[in-house]
Amino acid sequence: MKLKILFSILFLLVLSNCGAKKRIVKNKSRGTEITEPKPKKLPSVNEVKITRKLAKKNPRLNKETLAYIRKYAPIAVNEMHQYKIPASITLAQGILESGKGKSQLALKSKNHFGIKCHSKWTGERVYHDDDEKGECFRKYKFVATSYNDHSLFLSQRSRYAFLFDYNIKNYKKWAYGLRKAGYATDRKYPSKLLKIIEDYHLYEFDNIKKSTYSKKFKEANQRKSVKRSKAKRKHYEVEKGDTLYAISRKFSISVAELKALNNLTDNTLSLGQKLIVEE
Repeated sequence: MKLKILFSILFLLVLSNCGAKKRIVKNKSRGTEITEPKPKKLPSVNEVKITRKLAKKNPRLNKETLAYIRKYAPIAVNEMHQYKIPASITLAQGILESGKGKSQLALKSKNHFGIKCHSKWTGERVYHDDDEKGECFRKYKFVATSYNDHSLFLSQRSRYAFLFDYNIKNYKKWAYGLRKAGYATDRKYPSKLLKIIEDYHLYEFDNIKKSTYSKKFKEANQRKSVKRSKAKRKHYEVEKGDTLYAISRKFSISVAELKALNNLTDNTLSLGQKLIVEE
């Protein structure tokens, strides 16, 4: 009897060990390449003037950080006007998360915000050690797509919804709110963001008026725009499981443009709904 009990215990131990081994095996799929819209030409947001003034006033400021601001401030402002996220916060996060654009993740994957794959991500992916070993991160073709995905990541998840009740110029509340919502595990995350924002005067980009910016944006892209008649517009009929994000990637158009073309005020879609996907 005792011998049978002993064998039973050994058998259960073997099964549990096998199960544990199966659970830790990860399917390191490379994902599927998603068509990304080619970034549009963006107008200046005084990024050169602001960074030159800062460098002259304080020569000790990091040159790589200043270069990052000059390069990506226009994208951050463009995202701010579309999604109501302070440009200062977006830029500070980009600088911090990407190591001023020099991290392996940023260089190889154009991922400037450390956004992980999560269950709904079907695009290309790479694997890096983070909180755990070999974690899955999103891969992009353009840095602008990474910025846009960051905006969507915050604006489409309920746990970040309270942030959008804050004044867009209140970067301090946003910094602490991101930590509260669980964007980062680092307790010093808010103070790190605030130091970058205040040392490099990123709050100046929050003051760029939408009306002025929109006029400059239109002028910058006017030469590239091609007028097409309504008869030539391309339409798409919404199918089961479709989202604005998935449709935007399918037709190489941003979510903001898709919403503007169809006069949509939110992200709600209905089965059989016809959307304009090409002007």
